[in-house]
Amino acid sequence: MGKKIFALVIVLLIASIVANIYFISHQSKLNLSEVQMRINALEEANANLNEELYLTNLSLQQARTQLDLYRKQLAELKSQINTSFVAGTEGRAQLDAPAVIQRVEYTGKFPFYSRRIVQEGTMMQVSVDIKHGYGRVLVETTPLMGVVFQDAANTAVMAAENYTGCDLSGSDVIFSVEALSEVPAVDGPSAGALMTTLIIAALENITLPDDVTMTGTISSDGHIGEIGGVMEKAEAAKKDNKRIFILPRENNRLVRYEEVRKQYGGLTIIKQNPVIEDTKEYIEKHIGIHVEYVDSIKDVMNIIC
Repeated sequence: MGKKIFALVIVLLIASIVANIYFISHQSKLNLSEVQMRINALEEANANLNEELYLTNLSLQQARTQLDLYRKQLAELKSQINTSFVAGTEGRAQLDAPAVIQRVEYTGKFPFYSRRIVQEGTMMQVSVDIKHGYGRVLVETTPLMGVVFQDAANTAVMAAENYTGCDLSGSDVIFSVEALSEVPAVDGPSAGALMTTLIIAALENITLPDDVTMTGTISSDGHIGEIGGVMEKAEAAKKDNKRIFILPRENNRLVRYEEVRKQYGGLTIIKQNPVIEDTKEYIEKHIGIHVEYVDSIKDVMNIIC
């Protein structure tokens, strides 16, 4: 009986050992399979990362190539801008400009006096300096000029840019205006054509003749328009020993008034009859300065050059 129990215990022990061995072996196989699956997943992820890295490097290389191309194009554009800008960056030009001033004349004694407004011509020295800057248009004047003069300076810059093809956004255009004699404040756009001429001359290194002067408004497309005070300006130019007086063609007709007297018994009737004259002919005959008509800034440059 004791031997049977002992044999049974031995059998159970062997069966337990075999079962444990099988279980451990099976569990190991499961663990190895899971590890292999993880290894495969990691290898796949690594392959994907390598592909992404390759594509990223390729994109980066393409971006660098494109950036180098843009830098090269930018350098070429800057070179072209500098080439077109060389003549004007440090340019300077000067001319005398005719202007009309107004003053008040008083006759009689206080409190019995009268006053009248008198217009007369004068000459002003106008110069321009073009320097590297920030696209500003600056005006310094003696005497003090009005807002219309400032506007004319801005328009003159646009007209000169259109005529020359130069971009002045990287330069400062500095006008200096000084009256040759002490005068009251002067205003008006009639120096626009002259200021445009100065800018063009400064940009293109043109020496302007000092015996030439001009008057006329300017538009951004270079058109030169009519002005007032033609006779007063012509007289001032002649007095200042100018040889040529450039005038807008729109001012080619001059209206003057002739006094006509008629007697009716003991009564005298005085009338002022308007007479239309050709401005050029009238000025050349009565003032003695040569007149040239112009329509545009191109006409002015043809006369001066």
